[in-house]
Amino acid sequence: MKNATPTKKIKRVIDGYIDYKDSKTLQKFLTDQGKIIPRRITGLTAKQHRELVTAIKRARHLAILPFVSEAVK
Repeated sequence: MKNATPTKKIKRVIDGYIDYKDSKTLQKFLTDQGKIIPRRITGLTAKQHRELVTAIKRARHLAILPFVSEAVK
C-alpha cells in the first residue's frame, strides 16, 4: 500500500564549491522557518549535503543567514 501523499523530490543542483557567503544559493536549501531541507528531498549527494550544512552554519554564525526566520519569532 502506497502513501496517500508522497514526499516531493525537488532537484536542487549545486555545481562546484559551496560558498558560505552566497546567501541566495544557501536560501534555496532552507524552509520558510529557517530549517535545513533534508537530503532525501533536495537530491544532493551525502558529501554535498555535509558541505552545505557546514556552509549554512558558518553563514548563520557570521549573521549572513538568520538562525530563525522573522515569522517564527
